[in-house]
Amino acid sequence: MATLKEKIGYALGDAAAGGITWKVMSIAFPLFFTNVFGLTVADTATLMLIARMFDVVTDPLMGSLADRTQSRWGTYRPWLIFGAVPLGVIFALLLYTPDFGPVGKRIYAYTLYLLMMACYTAVNVPYGSLLGVMTEDDNEKNQFSSFRMVGAYAMGFITLLSFPYLQKMVGGTPAHQYAVLGACLGGLATIMTLACGLLTKERLKPVRAEKFSFKPFADLFKNKPWIYLTLIGICTNFFNGFRYAVAGYLMEYCLHGDVTVSGLIINYTVFMTFGEVTCMIFGGLSPKFTQWMGSKKKAFIVAGIICMVFSIAFFFVPMDPAYIWVLVALVVLTSVGVGLYSPLLWSMYADVADYATEKNGTSSTGLIFSSGTMAQKFGTAISGSLVALLLGFAGFYSGTDAKGQTVVNITNMEAVREMIWALFSIFPAVIIVIMIWLLYKYPIKK
Repeated sequence: MATLKEKIGYALGDAAAGGITWKVMSIAFPLFFTNVFGLTVADTATLMLIARMFDVVTDPLMGSLADRTQSRWGTYRPWLIFGAVPLGVIFALLLYTPDFGPVGKRIYAYTLYLLMMACYTAVNVPYGSLLGVMTEDDNEKNQFSSFRMVGAYAMGFITLLSFPYLQKMVGGTPAHQYAVLGACLGGLATIMTLACGLLTKERLKPVRAEKFSFKPFADLFKNKPWIYLTLIGICTNFFNGFRYAVAGYLMEYCLHGDVTVSGLIINYTVFMTFGEVTCMIFGGLSPKFTQWMGSKKKAFIVAGIICMVFSIAFFFVPMDPAYIWVLVALVVLTSVGVGLYSPLLWSMYADVADYATEKNGTSSTGLIFSSGTMAQKFGTAISGSLVALLLGFAGFYSGTDAKGQTVVNITNMEAVREMIWALFSIFPAVIIVIMIWLLYKYPIKK
């Protein structure tokens, strides 16, 4: 029986990965790279695409490697314990803007971003796989998943809400602000990741394959539940990825900058914070909601419908700061659905891992969960890449001049604003429709 301390320890892992590093990378990086760091829109889009091709190889390899790890700390925990420091350091360096020209900045950004993806994979794939070896009780797995999501969203709430106030406190140029906050948040992510590795326990031992083989990779593509769930995972992260990646542009160009209401600074991070706290609350309610609905599959579909309806409604609100609370309300209502389905995804990956073990005779838990991490990074980064490309298509241009200064030029402001608005509402709604169809076809009935 897992203790409360262990559940909190497990939650700290995603508080670091999902609530700090990935949240900042999803929301701040597109705007940071184009408007602060000084990459062109094309460079930003290409960077994220190259990183995804890199992950297609590293994620499953990491999953297979983690499954075969044997140490005094267990199978998956040592990757968190020894990967904590590199994760925080590389994250901090990625938010630093060097005094380089266009070529130097491009090399720096590409190198650090790829290193960050590799390090994130080395920590997060084993972290997700822990769920498969901490307990065999299905209800307890749901509880761990719920704690994980609450931890991620609670830390995401703190990170995003405090961001503009911390920037103001740090002062100086935006580049200086991001560099200082990167160092602080990177240090915090290191501490939380290390605590997760030390506080959790591995109670179950994976049924290991004796030798490395490509058979587990081939078996994945014979695993029908895995195929559907991976596509569903990509859809959930496309949905969040579009909204997070474009939020900064939405506040800057559709609502004409930060909105101050009764002393509260609503910038793009705070705007999304309202959704984070909603996800935290409803992530905690997800196990009860699932029991009420009768199955994970039904609960997931209903949560998806909630996301779709309120995403479409957002599109019809005027682009005017006077409607800020209407927009916030729709973000909150959309996040009800996100909060309800987020824990279900990881619990369903545990079901798929159990199905694969029963069918194939050996454990591929790390490999199965690595596909979840790959879906997360693939969906988020490809959506971020598409945001950059579509904004460029609409008339948004950025880059670094000969003096190393960041330059932003918009040739068609109205087209850019309309594209931003659609990327936050209609594009995600279409993705949810696809996701619901995939859920309908998903074969495991739990």
